[in-house]
Amino acid sequence: MNGLRTDIPLGGDALFARECVFIAGAASAESLPAASAPEVAFAGRSNVGKSSLVNALTGRKALARASQNPGCTRQLNFFLLAERLMLVDLPGYGYAKASKKQIGAWTRLTRDFLRGRATLRRVCLLIDARRGIGEADAEFLAMLDEAAVSCQIVLTKCDRLSAAERAQLTESVKKVIAKHPAAMPEPLLTSAETNEGISELRNMLAAEAGGGIR
Repeated sequence: MNGLRTDIPLGGDALFARECVFIAGAASAESLPAASAPEVAFAGRSNVGKSSLVNALTGRKALARASQNPGCTRQLNFFLLAERLMLVDLPGYGYAKASKKQIGAWTRLTRDFLRGRATLRRVCLLIDARRGIGEADAEFLAMLDEAAVSCQIVLTKCDRLSAAERAQLTESVKKVIAKHPAAMPEPLLTSAETNEGISELRNMLAAEAGGGIR
């Protein structure tokens, strides 16, 4: 345990400054690591900035693989933060250059993970602020409702919007998520480039860690 007291709460910035290590990559239900620490997962369309956000949260440049080629995350990647919170990077959806068979397999694996993971506390659903909630995002929200998993909408790349565009986007997103019982009522605006919203998201996720490993 490296001497870390998991019974003492840590603030978000303090928690995410701790060691974060890659645990496993799972391409099938059989290869999922044993559930241990509380988990938060990150989902979104390919090229939404998911890897960049995970790297910004942890203060690492290449913890999660960022690529100019959409669809590079083709498995569930597990990262253990401070031995008390598991970060799960889910495969992106929407753009992946893969066969329908492969995409179907990733979708089934993600659905099974959402339905059957007792340690999963929350999913952060990333939405590109320039696009808003699209059809594929709405389908994923419906999947989360079905699985009864708490969801936080995280708007990415917000540094590229004007103040008026931000306000309009926020209102339109709130109207959509009001129809989804699994979603938190307020979206969080972020930017991996400027670190906007990063401390707020860290605090939110740190609360999910609770007292540490259960």
